Amino acid sequence: MDAIAEQLRAEFGAAEYTVDGVAERLGVQANNALARNETTLAASRTAAGEPIDAMIRLFLLQRPVPETTARKAFPQTFPQLLALGITQQHGDEVTAAVDIRPYAEDERQWWVVADLTPGLDGRREPMRPDYVLGIAPASLSLVKLTVPIKAEKALDVGTGCGIQALHLTDRVNHIVATDVNPRALQLTRWTAALNAIELDVREGSLYEPVAGERFDLIVSNPPYVIAPPSDGRLTYRETGFAGDSVVEQLVRQAPGQLTEGGWCQLLANWTCIKGEDWQQRIASWTGDRAAWAVQREQLDPAEYVELWLRDAGLHGRPEYTSRYDAWLRWLDEQGVEAIGMGWINLRNLPGSLDAEDWPYEIEQPIGPAVLERFERREGLPADLTGLHLVVADDVVQETAGQPGAEDPATIVLRRQRGMRRAEQADTVLAGFVGACDGELSVGQILDALGSLLERDDVHTEYLPKIRTLITEGFLTY
Repeated sequence: MDAIAEQLRAEFGAAEYTVDGVAERLGVQANNALARNETTLAASRTAAGEPIDAMIRLFLLQRPVPETTARKAFPQTFPQLLALGITQQHGDEVTAAVDIRPYAEDERQWWVVADLTPGLDGRREPMRPDYVLGIAPASLSLVKLTVPIKAEKALDVGTGCGIQALHLTDRVNHIVATDVNPRALQLTRWTAALNAIELDVREGSLYEPVAGERFDLIVSNPPYVIAPPSDGRLTYRETGFAGDSVVEQLVRQAPGQLTEGGWCQLLANWTCIKGEDWQQRIASWTGDRAAWAVQREQLDPAEYVELWLRDAGLHGRPEYTSRYDAWLRWLDEQGVEAIGMGWINLRNLPGSLDAEDWPYEIEQPIGPAVLERFERREGLPADLTGLHLVVADDVVQETAGQPGAEDPATIVLRRQRGMRRAEQADTVLAGFVGACDGELSVGQILDALGSLLERDDVHTEYLPKIRTLITEGFLTY
């Protein structure tokens, strides 16, 4: 495959089958329509029969091209693509059997191999059980969540088309990519070969393929969809595990697979059980390790079922209502009142879990902010009074109140970076923050405020709030 991949890379390059090349060929309107899974405009822009037209029609539009046009586009690899099953011939026409999509990040140009995008032009097409998902919003969310560290060894659990592994190649010396789906492993190997990168690809569930090994970084966009047992499972999103136990096992077992200080980061869904606190549920998984769970969204069972039935292409099909009803009844039997959707970050150091709801807009990529938050939390001394603090350069203060009032009714400190948090403050805390220019220590500022206000409780009341402001990056030292 490596020799063929090198030739195919050259053919893609010669045709300018890249993100920029495709965008230029299609133009803004057709590109935007294709992003909405509408191909008509793009088809009209690719009628000239040039190599880039053939590549776009085959892999992105899922349209047949004449054999003569395909041979012109792939002068070196045409027979090998047929032999590998990447393309198929039907009389005097050729179609694509997989999606090969240009992808760019920063200054890097790649091609990603996955199964053909479903639902183009409104078609309803149930997916094959071993379907391999391509570049999707969830996978890109995990890319942006991953902490930007250099590492000796990393593990991508449930690699799918290999997009996470691809992003790790510049900063990790050895990458292991695993999946239970043999088809996913095959397409990941093709992605790796096409981009001339080295991947250690292994088949197996969870941590079974890497038993006894340790990693500096583990990332996973696992098949986390919480669905009833069924013969019609889609491997890329559902497992045979009950409820959210696939995520639970990934988190619980992570410390045994991590080096000291190593990271495990994953996207997750979790069940919110009647009478239980979802935060305590995840805390039971992370145990005595430092961890941070963020619930970005919570759906009621009906919303959740509708979301994933549409994803499977079943909306409007005869079996839709029966599947809907069975799924809802199953969730009710499990005592599920909602499903949380978000991320879990675990670092293999002693600590505890921070868990929160945060459905608001955040800065992307968020990975650098995740790394900084853990480092701030781990580095904070028990006694803050000796620290000399300064206000982070992205913090703004907002006030609101009646015109002419002596004091504002509300004061909000807001960060523009990272999680873009907002913290409400009273006049004392706002005054403390305003005095943080690095000259006086925390203790000296609090003593001055206590003397000015004739209060002897400012240390007790405000030190916990100051700790939060440091942890969340409002104040630095």
